[in-house]
Amino acid sequence: MTNVVFIMSDNQGAWSLGCYGNADVRTPHIDGLSADGIRFSDAYCVNSVCSPSRATFFTGLLPSQHGVHCYLGGEKPDSQMGPDAYNTIADFTNLPQVMAEAGYTCGLTGKWHLGDSLKPVDGFDYWFTKPRGHTSTFYGDDAIWQGDVYQEPGYFTDAITEHALNFLRQSKEDPFFLFVGYNGPYGLGRHMVETHQNRHADYYADKQLQSFPREPVHPWLKVNLDIINNPVSIRGYAAAASGVDDGVGKILNELRILGLEEDTLVIYTADQGLCGGHHGMWGMGDHSWPLHTFEETLHIPLIFRHSGQIPGGAVFEGRTCNYDFFPSLLDYLNLGDRLPERSGIPGRSYARVLGGEEIGGYEQIFHEFENARMVRNDRWKYTWRNPDGPDELYDMQTDPGERNSLTEEPGSADVIREMRVEIESFFSRYADPEFDLWNGGRSKAGMMSRH
Repeated sequence: MTNVVFIMSDNQGAWSLGCYGNADVRTPHIDGLSADGIRFSDAYCVNSVCSPSRATFFTGLLPSQHGVHCYLGGEKPDSQMGPDAYNTIADFTNLPQVMAEAGYTCGLTGKWHLGDSLKPVDGFDYWFTKPRGHTSTFYGDDAIWQGDVYQEPGYFTDAITEHALNFLRQSKEDPFFLFVGYNGPYGLGRHMVETHQNRHADYYADKQLQSFPREPVHPWLKVNLDIINNPVSIRGYAAAASGVDDGVGKILNELRILGLEEDTLVIYTADQGLCGGHHGMWGMGDHSWPLHTFEETLHIPLIFRHSGQIPGGAVFEGRTCNYDFFPSLLDYLNLGDRLPERSGIPGRSYARVLGGEEIGGYEQIFHEFENARMVRNDRWKYTWRNPDGPDELYDMQTDPGERNSLTEEPGSADVIREMRVEIESFFSRYADPEFDLWNGGRSKAGMMSRH
């Protein structure tokens, strides 16, 4: 059995990593992971906030199937802590549950943000997490360990790493599945207007960091107005990203020390991206109204390394979405027979790619966030906002920066009609009427459109 270390950062666009072309932010360990494995150049998230995207990673389902349409925390009663807490993915076949049933020891260190945070759920044995999803500070933040809430005095990213190392040392003799949910780089909250305090702060203190565009603030941006174009915030985000990279390096080193490199699949990704000044936006889709779907907030890193099994230095250029992840991972681990009926899973397995095969057919992905649904293929990107728009259509071959929406241009009507048919066909096939917001369904989370 192959061990799995699944590392997920928080609010990190692919654009922020060296292996995706960023020359400003230091991420040598993640870049090394890419050099030793396979990097997905066009991986996307199905929803651009934490809880829905994480639910999709763990179940392979769309928000309109698992019912988590926005981040947990905006709703009442609170589903994360207290007497009304519940695990939002417990009703579905999910990754930690499958791994536990297959004989893996399962551990979580870091952010969960899927509800019922106080105690281990879904087959996890080791459980160090955050009471809620947001990060208001990197020092002195609340944490849960052994069923109690306490204040973690140190740098929280480092605490997540230390628990990951502790889990590996405890579990080295048995097959294990470790989910590491880093709290960084995050990029949101009051701490972003204060100097970040980790070991990288001095390095970034005088850096201009031109990979963070300085553009006029977009009229749709409703929050983070004190963060966008703020050099303190920009440097803080970079420092936090490098802090996550430190943790990745320590985990990889521990696998080497324990002699587990060849027995362990290591995965690096993010729950969603983040606009770091791109398009005059700072944050994810929920930080603007209308909810935006710009590439930087949807395009996420995705890297797999399995020494001796996955060819090093490979790049897969197919376009995938994180609803493809669950079936792909289970297929790679020879656990595909534990998937629910495949007709209800919208994703396609790319497990053969991890083994070095070249396969096609990965051009089109879908995205949904409350009233916005989007389809993206090699040429066109169309966002349909129900019921009143505004809709957007971009020719991604001639306008990859999404500067000129073509919805009002002569000759676009046929393309829009075709894109709408694609969206309607996809969601009519997969959406569960109970959670299909476009047709009167409900959400398990509070919704931005109702705030």
